[in-house]
Amino acid sequence: MPPLLVLVLLIVYIGGGWKFWTGFNRTNFSQSRLILTLLWPFLIVNKPYRQNFRKALKG
Repeated sequence: MPPLLVLVLLIVYIGGGWKFWTGFNRTNFSQSRLILTLLWPFLIVNKPYRQNFRKALKG
């Protein structure tokens, strides 16, 4: 992959993780914050996770 694309994907991954981490208290999750934050790009296809992810991002 071109280096610019890798950089953009890395920024999106870190940015999404950071927003989810800081808004985690708005969700109804009881699982590990770290695991859910690291796996957010893969879990986003799950509807309940996606709804909670949106809650966390709304700030």
